[in-house]
Amino acid sequence: MTTNRVQLEAFYRRYLDRCNAHRFDELTEFLEDVQVNGERHGPERYAAGLQSLVEALPDFHWDIQQILVDGDWLAVRLHDTGTTRTGRSVTTQEFAIYHVPNGRIAAVWGDLDHTQL
Repeated sequence: MTTNRVQLEAFYRRYLDRCNAHRFDELTEFLEDVQVNGERHGPERYAAGLQSLVEALPDFHWDIQQILVDGDWLAVRLHDTGTTRTGRSVTTQEFAIYHVPNGRIAAVWGDLDHTQL
């Protein structure tokens, strides 16, 4: 399936809206047997990783700064914010590249190290 730029960007915005609502158990429609930074995670492990992030930062939010689309590839720059349970504000910049063949995320490479937040 060939997805055009507008469709892929809209897909990613819907996906990120779901993430920002912290509805990670509802991400399966967006994911294939996803790999993260070259390691197979599958949809359940992928969602669990995002869930662990919001357990540490309950109000974590991804804000799109830029999206670049090339075929079935997406590159995004995000501004991430959140607050720790102790009240410390966290702000970071994140870069990620997604491969979205057949209209679902099959792989993502990113630089956000959740353990450093």
